Amino acid sequence: MSDMHNKRAAEIINNIIYITIATGSKGGQPWNSPVYSGFDEDLNFYWSSDKDAQHSKNVRDTGKVFLVIYDSTAPESTGEGVYIQADAHELGENDEIQVARRVTQTRKSQEDELGKKEYEKFTGSAVRRVYKAVPQKVWMNDVELDKNSKYIRDIRINVPITELKSFF
Repeated sequence: MSDMHNKRAAEIINNIIYITIATGSKGGQPWNSPVYSGFDEDLNFYWSSDKDAQHSKNVRDTGKVFLVIYDSTAPESTGEGVYIQADAHELGENDEIQVARRVTQTRKSQEDELGKKEYEKFTGSAVRRVYKAVPQKVWMNDVELDKNSKYIRDIRINVPITELKSFF
C-alpha cells in the first residue's frame, strides 16, 4: 500500500457522486443499484431510496453492502475504482437523518433547510428512507506487471481506512 493509493482513493471518493451498491437477498440473489451519495468525515456513506426498492429490502434483510466508486467514462484500461465492504442499515433517528441529508445536499451545492419536515420525508408512511453504510474494508484496483512491465492482471490493493480518513 502506498500513499499514492490512499491519495488517489480519496480523490475518487471526493469526486464521484454516484456509488454502485451491491446487495444480496437472504436467498443469495445479487442486486446492483447506482445511487447518489454523500459521506461524512468517518467515511460513512449515505443515500436515500424507495423503502420498497430491492436494494433497500436487501439492506434491511442482511445489513451488508459492497460499494464501488468509479468513473464510468474512463477509457478502457485507464479506469480506477474504490471498493468498499460495508455494514449498512436504514436510519430512523432525526439527528442521523439530518447528518445524512446535510452531507448529500452539500455535495449538490444546495442549501437545504433541515428539520422536522425533513425527518418526516424519510420516516413513518413516507416512501423514501435514508441509509448508512459503515466501511469495514477498502481496496483500490491496480495492475500486476511482469519483469518487462507487461500487463498480467488486475489486482486489488488494500487501502487502510484510518489512513484514508486523514484525507478528509
